[in-house]
Amino acid sequence: MTEGLADEHNRATARHVTLYRRWAEGGAGMQLTGNVMVDRRYLERPGNVVIDGPQSNAQLAALSAWAAASRDAGADIWMQLSHAGRQSPKIVATEPVAPSAVEIGLPGGTFARPRALLAEEIEDVIDRFVHAASIAKQTGFSGVQIHAAHGYLLSEFLNPLVNQRTDEWGGSLENRARLLLRVITAVRANVGAGYPIAVKLNSSDFQKGGFGPEDSLQVAAWLNDAGVDLLEISGGSYEQPAMMDIEGMDAPHQERRFEEEKRASTRAREAYFLTYAEEIRKVAKMPLMVTGGFRSRAGMEDAISSGACDICGIARPLCVDPDAPSKLMSGAVEAVPSWEKTLRIGPGIFAPNSNIALIKALNGFSAMAFFYENIFRLADGREAKTNIAILPAFIKLQMGEAKAAKALKR
Repeated sequence: MTEGLADEHNRATARHVTLYRRWAEGGAGMQLTGNVMVDRRYLERPGNVVIDGPQSNAQLAALSAWAAASRDAGADIWMQLSHAGRQSPKIVATEPVAPSAVEIGLPGGTFARPRALLAEEIEDVIDRFVHAASIAKQTGFSGVQIHAAHGYLLSEFLNPLVNQRTDEWGGSLENRARLLLRVITAVRANVGAGYPIAVKLNSSDFQKGGFGPEDSLQVAAWLNDAGVDLLEISGGSYEQPAMMDIEGMDAPHQERRFEEEKRASTRAREAYFLTYAEEIRKVAKMPLMVTGGFRSRAGMEDAISSGACDICGIARPLCVDPDAPSKLMSGAVEAVPSWEKTLRIGPGIFAPNSNIALIKALNGFSAMAFFYENIFRLADGREAKTNIAILPAFIKLQMGEAKAAKALKR
């Protein structure tokens, strides 16, 4: 997930401490942070924490407090490191960067056309991941995760639709995976053999001609020799947001069709990347984590006992009920609600089956505002709410993001 809780200098705050302590107290075994960006010029959103360049004593102390809040409450905490690439919104990046100058195919004008990275800038990206990982280790985070999914920069390099380069960074899958593998190798050399490194990898981008399941299997096999301790399986991007599974979004239906072709099982329908994980399990030697769709105790137990994955990740349920892990593991509840299945703006033109792409996107991203609002509430020490009107929440969120973007100190 993404918290949006950083200050105007993109530093961690007391709200991170409150939020992650609360989630740890709710029974999580290991927490993955939201996007911590390695370059403040290309944020995923204005409220991202950024680690680039020299870190002040105040920032180091804030990061240490964030890590300690989770660990002291009983949960390991791994820092997710990311570069937004072309998915950096126009309010923070008027000229984002990408492997090639391929614009995001979304209505609304939220993202500017990117420019292609120069070869020396790609080398700089590697250095930035290394620097951020070293700070994560220094400040007490239990491990790091390199985000190579969901259409961010490392994922863009893997995707032949976005990566149209003809140099050593583009063309064959080996070349397109070069940046990810170079980042992992450089981070490992810096943090040492005993410090955990995870990778978040798309099972598929769900775009015809894009990064697909066969590509994902090959990259997973390469990761065996790269010093990766945990592989998280996900999928999609902003253009095809399979990872959201919110009514009104198209991509999850593509995932369901794939599942039906593979095996129409209850377990596969609940965790909508589990079928891919079962395929990747055949080649990947490291532990596997699947996040996305897990809601029932039975579904999680079956996924673990079958060997399809080693770790079950849950995210959005924690926004509404931070005690969900404890409740599931103790048997107090057999399942947590799938709020995203019911959130929608309303009937008529805003219905999920509308054929108007902009309305579909508005419906889906308004539903996301429900979860953002509850993250803010938990970070402020309040209780979550289930009766949030999502269209006003979406408008409030957009206004808040614009205000935060204007307040940024670059």
